[in-house]
Amino acid sequence: MATFSRLQKIALLSLGAVGGSLAYYSIGKSEKKYDVKNSWTTNYAPSVKWNKNWDHREPASLVKPKSGKPEDENRYNEQLEKAKSKAVRHLILIRHGQYHLDGATDKQRILTDLGRQQAEFTGQRLASLDIKWDLIVRSTMSRAQETANIIAQHLPKEIEVKDCQLIEEGAPVPPEPPVGHWRPEPKQFFQDSARIEAAFRRYFYRAPPEQKQDSYTLLVCHANVIRFFVCKALQFPPEGWLRISLNHGSITWVSILPSGNVVLRSLSETGHMEPKYITSR
Repeated sequence: MATFSRLQKIALLSLGAVGGSLAYYSIGKSEKKYDVKNSWTTNYAPSVKWNKNWDHREPASLVKPKSGKPEDENRYNEQLEKAKSKAVRHLILIRHGQYHLDGATDKQRILTDLGRQQAEFTGQRLASLDIKWDLIVRSTMSRAQETANIIAQHLPKEIEVKDCQLIEEGAPVPPEPPVGHWRPEPKQFFQDSARIEAAFRRYFYRAPPEQKQDSYTLLVCHANVIRFFVCKALQFPPEGWLRISLNHGSITWVSILPSGNVVLRSLSETGHMEPKYITSR
């Protein structure tokens, strides 16, 4: 009959203690205690922490620091409270409808019949949400302009409408992993990345302290721009933007909370269309 040493017996007993919260290992006369976690989430340290001041509007960064004097405490607390955001900024990002890819110029790359139908469905969906829209921002490219105009027919006439060249389609940053069939010139990334980054800074930020009510801004633009915005807003590596697929006429909803936290409420939503109307390329 086989015999086991004291050390082997201890090792065998240890294997049976996996489900417990503590495990003890004895080696010779010394004894060591180790915490064994029931779930990886209880022993997890994030590799990258959330940058609370991503929009440079974190209240503590806007207020003069405390001087260390007791009488300065009230001043600091009052200014800190005044600098805090009190409302939610909702950004609803719409990708244009399907368009003619064979157009030689932007004016010729207009929506197809299906693309116009997709814009109609999206306009109807947005109208059904019964939201008090504050602003519609349109890319200046033809397919986005046409999509926005169709959508606007379903929304109240008094909504302010603005055109913005910053949210035109482009190449935000070289994607990782690379895509073999799509390789813009390095100069295009250099030019487009600065423009699209500027667009992000223009529209993505927490509500200013004087804003009392939640706001809803509609941006009608393009897939590359929206995908880059989503990565940036969630503080994901922006090089991963091309891993996201967006349907034509889709709705992507981002909410910026008063705390500066960002919530992605929907991504490429096209549930308002029958499957036969859904396209992405």
